Amino acid sequence: MKKFLALALAAMMMLAMFAGCGGKKEEADPNTIKIGMSGPLTGGAAVYGKAVESGMKIAVEEINAKGGLQIAFKSQDDEHDGEKALNAYNSLKDWGMQIFAGAVTTSPCLAIAPTTVEDNMFMMTPSGSSDKIALTGNNIFQMCFTDPNQGASAAELVAEKQLGTKIGIIYDNSDDYSKGLMKGFKDKAAELNLNIVVETSFTEANKSDLTTQVNQCKDAECDFVFLPFYATEATLVLNSANKIGYKPTFFGCDGMDGVLTIEGFDKSLAEGLVLMTPFNPDAENTKSFVEKYQAANNGETPNQFAADGYDVIYSLYNACIALEIDGTTPASEVCTKLQDYFKTYKFTGLTGTDMTWDANGMISKVPAAVKIESGKYVDMK
Repeated sequence: MKKFLALALAAMMMLAMFAGCGGKKEEADPNTIKIGMSGPLTGGAAVYGKAVESGMKIAVEEINAKGGLQIAFKSQDDEHDGEKALNAYNSLKDWGMQIFAGAVTTSPCLAIAPTTVEDNMFMMTPSGSSDKIALTGNNIFQMCFTDPNQGASAAELVAEKQLGTKIGIIYDNSDDYSKGLMKGFKDKAAELNLNIVVETSFTEANKSDLTTQVNQCKDAECDFVFLPFYATEATLVLNSANKIGYKPTFFGCDGMDGVLTIEGFDKSLAEGLVLMTPFNPDAENTKSFVEKYQAANNGETPNQFAADGYDVIYSLYNACIALEIDGTTPASEVCTKLQDYFKTYKFTGLTGTDMTWDANGMISKVPAAVKIESGKYVDMK
C-alpha cells in the first residue's frame, strides 16, 4: 500500500511539473499589447500573406521605436485554408492575443469570423474583401474594399473612361472573392448599359490553362476583358493572350496587385494592364514605406496587401492610444471599446485619406485605378 501511495504521489508531482511548464501563460505586460495575424505564408497564395506580414512588421517596428505603448506581434501560416486558419487563430488565442489582425484572404476569414464573434475578439482583416465577412458580427472590420462595391466601381470607371465597347468577363467560379467582384461589376454594368458579350469562368480544379476562356473573348472581338481574380491566375491569361496575339484592355481589381512580382512571369506582358488599387508604390507619400519594405524584402516593391497590413496596425495602435488600452485590458473589453470607436473613427494611411467605417465594419475610401507602363504603376487620369 505504501508503495502504491508513493507511486501515486510521484505521478501527481510529475503532472504538476508538466502543467507548470506547458500550461501557464506569461503574465501580461501593461506596456505591451498583443496583436496576432494569420495568412498564407506558404503555398499558392503566399505572395499576399507574406506582403501583409511584412507590412505589419514594418509598422510594428516603427511604433515600438517611438517608445511608450509597445506591440507584441505574432503571425501564423494558414495556407489559404479555412481549417488551418481556425487552428492558427486558436494558437494565437493561446498566446494571449488581444486583437486579431487577420485573416488575409476571404475564405479563411469566413471560416474564422463566427468564432471571433463567439469570443468577442476584435477582428480587422487587411484584405479579406467579401461583404459576408463584416456582416458576420459587429466585432469585424475591413481595411479593404468589399467585393461588390469594388466591382461596381470598376464598371463605373469603364463607363467613365470609355474603356471598351465589347466587354468580356473571365472569373473564378470556385472563389468567393472572384464571384463577388463579378456580380458587383455585372449589376452596375447593367445599370450603365455596358455591352457584356462574353461571360466565361474556370475553377480551382481546371485553372492551369485558361486558353479556352481567352479564345472565347477573342472570338467575340472583346476589346475589354474584366479579370476579377488574383495575380497568379492573371499571369495565365496574359500568357495565353500573348501566344495568340490578342491585345484587349485587361482590367483587374485589388487582387491583381503583385502581378509584377510573380516569379517566372514576363513582366512585359502586363504592359497596359489596368487595375484598381488604393495604393501606388510610386507616389510621393509612400516613398518611406516602400524603401523600408524593399530593404526587408530583397528589393521587391510592395503591393496593396503590404500597405493594407501597415494601415491595419497603425489604425489599431492609434485607437488603443486614444482608448488607453494596454496589455492588461482583457481581449473582450478591447473588442467592445474598439468596435464602438471605429464607427466614428477617421483614419489616414497609405491606402487612403480620412477613411471611415460604416455600422457593419465596411470601409469607405476613394477607389483609384492605375495602368502599368514600363513596369510601373501610373495613375489613370
